[in-house]
Amino acid sequence: MEFEAALEHGILLRRYKRFLADIELDDGSRRTIHCPNTGSMKNCANPGDEVWFSTSDNAKRKYPNTWEISRTPIGHFIGIQSARANAIVKEGLGNVPEVRGYGAVQSEVKYGAENSRIDLLLSEHPNKPDCYIEIKSVTLLDESIAKGLGRFPDAVTARGTKHLRELIEVVREGHRGVLFFCVQHTGITRVEPARDIDPLYAETLVAAREVGVEVYAYSTKCSQEGIVLGHPMPFLESV
Repeated sequence: MEFEAALEHGILLRRYKRFLADIELDDGSRRTIHCPNTGSMKNCANPGDEVWFSTSDNAKRKYPNTWEISRTPIGHFIGIQSARANAIVKEGLGNVPEVRGYGAVQSEVKYGAENSRIDLLLSEHPNKPDCYIEIKSVTLLDESIAKGLGRFPDAVTARGTKHLRELIEVVREGHRGVLFFCVQHTGITRVEPARDIDPLYAETLVAAREVGVEVYAYSTKCSQEGIVLGHPMPFLESV
């Protein structure tokens, strides 16, 4: 997933009102940019972090610049725009052996009793059932617990829990249900559920795995040029 144009650089001053961030540009001027991440961004929005941002040519936008990636003082890159995870995974499916062999890939397909849209629907496999993939972006690195530990979610996610319920039903209907953690933080080496942040999500995830929902976690390679899917990493169900 390459960025369409070269990103501009700045230093993060603060993130506030959820969708806004103030940065200082290389020339010393200051600018407010759009923050496209709906989570808490715990440990991902520290003043002093480097920021790279894109620019939209949509004249109707109040804030034409969008925060894309960050780099921490110790050199970890973080993909800030969680919505890009779908494109990263879709482009990298050929490197995910667990879901190879499907002849068709669709995005944002309506499904389920709770009026959801699946991120990716894989079909036309010669000997496997259709595969429903729900993608989650992981950016919370919590080294207060253990080095390299990534956790999800970083805030209570009723939507995420709903998606797990939908995947459970998919599996019960005879299809494959996959929860795919796209890790957009280069400091993370393994992932586990953040039970203290959202116990219901963690409990529902356990139930999902018990009925056969598959869970995978993959790293990303992140830079100012783009973000691509990397290698698999361990997913740990419990702390």
